[in-house]
Parts: sequence; C-alpha cells; structure tokens
Amino acid sequence: MAYRIGKCLLSERLRQVGISQAQLAEQLKVTRQQVNKWTTNRQKMSLETAKNVAIILDLNSIDELYEWVPARD
Repeated sequence: MAYRIGKCLLSERLRQVGISQAQLAEQLKVTRQQVNKWTTNRQKMSLETAKNVAIILDLNSIDELYEWVPARD
C-alpha cells in the first residue's frame, strides 16, 4: 500500500519535548516564520530538514513528523 504525507505533527512534537518554534529555528539556522510554515502545513519540510528536526527532537524516525495517509488509487 502506498502512502502520502498528511498533516504535519511538528507542533505536537515541539510541545512534547518543550521546545519553542523559535528555539527550533535557532538550532536549524532558519527563521521562526519558516518553522511556522511547517507547523501550519503551508510548506513541507525537505527530507534533509525533516531528518535534522527528528534528530533535534530525539525522534525515532522522520515518520513521526507527519501523519501518513493511504494514497488513493
């Protein structure tokens, strides 16, 4: 079965680990506005960014950053 990226879960993950959007932005060397675009689903993270976010947030996988929805045929 194939999947597509659904809702970004970054906001929930940040709350779980107690990191603000501004703190994440500083660690990634991007603007807080950029992080906000990811959390509000206005823009998807690149694979490289998702990997770095997963490492910063101590996630097991980048899969934990998004809901995964079965793709329609």
